[in-house]
Amino acid sequence: MRLQANPYLPDDLPGLVRQLDTLYRQIATQLNQSSEGLISAVTNANTAAPVAGTWTQGDFVRNSQPGELGVMGSKYLVFGWSCVASGTPGTWVPLRLSTGN
Repeated sequence: MRLQANPYLPDDLPGLVRQLDTLYRQIATQLNQSSEGLISAVTNANTAAPVAGTWTQGDFVRNSQPGELGVMGSKYLVFGWSCVASGTPGTWVPLRLSTGN
């Protein structure tokens, strides 16, 4: 979930209170999910490295569907992808974490 940069705010007080209540609930939900480490709080999670868009060196995309890969004795999972060279779409390398299997 991404919050709107310019949310519509009504002119009438009851409408404004409802809209602010909705925005507060969205912010609180995302913040709580993020503090609990839930993937639903990550707005840039994907199943593969980006192939479109402009990215900057240091950007990171989290893997929304990690799974164990490799052969017995050197298995790993791809936690996400790191942009090592800015561009469109940039140059991406996987961040691999050993599972110890």
